[in-house]
Amino acid sequence: MTLSRDVIEHAAGLLAVADADATPIGQLTQQYPQMEVGDAYAIQQVNLAHRVQQGRKVLGHKVGLTSEPMQTLLGVDEPDFGYLLDDMVVADGSTVRCGRFCAPRVEPEVAFLLHTPLRGPGITAAQVRAATEAVAVALEIVDSRIADWKLTLCDTVADNASSAAVVLGPWVRYTDDLDLPAMAATLSLNGIEIDSGRGSAVLGDPAEAVAWLANALAPYGTDLLPGQFVMSGSFTTAAFVHAGDTASATISGLGEVSLTFS
Repeated sequence: MTLSRDVIEHAAGLLAVADADATPIGQLTQQYPQMEVGDAYAIQQVNLAHRVQQGRKVLGHKVGLTSEPMQTLLGVDEPDFGYLLDDMVVADGSTVRCGRFCAPRVEPEVAFLLHTPLRGPGITAAQVRAATEAVAVALEIVDSRIADWKLTLCDTVADNASSAAVVLGPWVRYTDDLDLPAMAATLSLNGIEIDSGRGSAVLGDPAEAVAWLANALAPYGTDLLPGQFVMSGSFTTAAFVHAGDTASATISGLGEVSLTFS
């Protein structure tokens, strides 16, 4: 890391205020050009610790930047990760205020519910499948507390991997008959299909994304715990949403979820 502890705390505070006020800030990497990925994760962890101290509970984790186009866009060759808290889970079919976000977008994903802990390094996709109790179709609401989505890898990592909220569908018991890479997803806005994709877009297999996460969390002393869920990455592009929109995600074999923005 290159940033001092005081600077890391200050940057975390800027993001926390931006999130609370739904008012984006300028790129942190413009303000702190020496920032490294380790600094960005340290900023993320400061805000996680503060929210847990305020009574929030960690329910899961997210993997981002799993698709080749997104990695190319940010000039990186690996995903990133963030946390998911109890106040970030939104009920299927519900309505949320668009104004609680800065510039929200939605993505269809598979969520994994674990019955066995996963602790890296060395976790494989096969071990992920063995540790999975159930999977579900999910709609992630991603948001950027950095203005205009002008991001580098460090900016999005510091900003909790641009995570904001998630809608989970009913859990479907996982069996080896569920071919996650072959599953097809559609993303729709107001009943019109925006994009579609397959699970193979997520590092070749969504289980590979969960394995990557378990291994990436190992240096932080963090395990993936039983009862937690993991958002494994988007099958498609991320679509912007605005007040009045209804977004839905469908994944073959898993069902559909939707959310309306008021």
